[in-house]
Amino acid sequence: MYPILVLSITGIITLFLGFLKSKKVLLPATLFFVTLAFFANLYDWNKPGLYFNNMLQVNNFTILLSAVILLSAFLIIALTKGFIDDEHAQPAEYFAILQFSLVGAIMMTGFQNLIMLFIGVEILSVSMYVLTGSDKRNLRGNEAALKYFLMGSFATGIMLFGIAMLYGANYSFNIDAARTVVTQMVSTQHSSVYLYVGVTFLLIGLLFKVSAAPFHFWTPDVYEGAPTIFTTFMSTIVKTAGFAAIYRILEVSFSPIYSFWWVMVIIMTVLSLIISNVTAVSQGSFKRMLAFSSVSHAGYMLMAVVGLSNKSDDSIVFYSLAYSLATISAFGVLMAVSKEKLVDGRPDESIAVLNGLSKRNPFLAFILAISMLSLAGIPLTAGFWGKFYVFSDAAFRGHIWLLVVAILMSAVGIYYYFKPIIAAYMRESEGEAISLTPFYKIILGITTFGSILLGLFPDLLRSLM
Repeated sequence: MYPILVLSITGIITLFLGFLKSKKVLLPATLFFVTLAFFANLYDWNKPGLYFNNMLQVNNFTILLSAVILLSAFLIIALTKGFIDDEHAQPAEYFAILQFSLVGAIMMTGFQNLIMLFIGVEILSVSMYVLTGSDKRNLRGNEAALKYFLMGSFATGIMLFGIAMLYGANYSFNIDAARTVVTQMVSTQHSSVYLYVGVTFLLIGLLFKVSAAPFHFWTPDVYEGAPTIFTTFMSTIVKTAGFAAIYRILEVSFSPIYSFWWVMVIIMTVLSLIISNVTAVSQGSFKRMLAFSSVSHAGYMLMAVVGLSNKSDDSIVFYSLAYSLATISAFGVLMAVSKEKLVDGRPDESIAVLNGLSKRNPFLAFILAISMLSLAGIPLTAGFWGKFYVFSDAAFRGHIWLLVVAILMSAVGIYYYFKPIIAAYMRESEGEAISLTPFYKIILGITTFGSILLGLFPDLLRSLM
């Protein structure tokens, strides 16, 4: 509850800071506000409770997910440099919207009422629609924002229809009350069409938000068209919040009808793994490759949902953190390198722009290599243990054939994840040396150190859960 209050207030304060003549105060102020929310979030550790008229629940699981979201937000915002290099940017508005979007993301981790879920989804989604099209001079960004808005609106409508159907079946928006009704239906062998339609439509709406196939078609265009800093935010925080919501609603309310929804989820898992990994192989754009990578990781995280064991919540927290750290590192390198070469007035975001990076900036090349290895799931990185845990969850339910598909697609993933590494270390240099600010180096160093530390000592995080 406390981070929601903090971010709501500080977001308004950030807007007023925009009246100052200097933009330089906005970045440190926003970082301080997010840090304040992070520690406010930890205040409720080991103090489970219900807030806002029992519409929001706080427990250690929701606190850890919120901590992953707030830590990711801090690291991403720290890479913006306050937008001081762009005279057309409006940093006060950007930072305020980012803080408000975090409110929606945190609501999605701990909702106890489907109305709270809907509010959280809409706060986060509308913020992303606006930020995607924030660069009005970029026609591709405007097109991406329009696509995202239109398709997101349809997905929200579908999700809201599902919520209405669930209310018709349960006569309540409370997810604990829904579980009671579902359990009674199972024990009496009484089926409700409203219940099954509601679960299906609600899942479709949420799976769109995490870009799981076949609801992923917006992802490559939106990721490529949006400013890279907001793409990073979208690919980490939105995905973490979305999977928190999916897992929570299925684990709390609908685990008694696992036999109904697991088939649907496992089909989407397989589609996400196959379509994304096969398509990513042919991508020449680094951002589009990471977009399809995001779809593939949605498939891997769905394996924890399909497994639905007593360790699935641990797996989702660990995987979210591991994926977020590696993705922030990768996009951080892209932002530093792409600005050195312009194509039609825009930063070059192709894989070729990484050619010879080891000679131009060995530090960035190392950061890139670790992030790609972690995303690929190579041992001694956090990504390896993230995949190990979600694979274990799937094995818990006996879905061995799903493991075979996931392992084969992981092998395909290694091919395209190594393309940027090969470009950085085995291609001829195509530019001058790249300089970085000390603060930028520190942030990328933190994300990379986190990936290595969790790869060497995965129990550091899991011991908290």
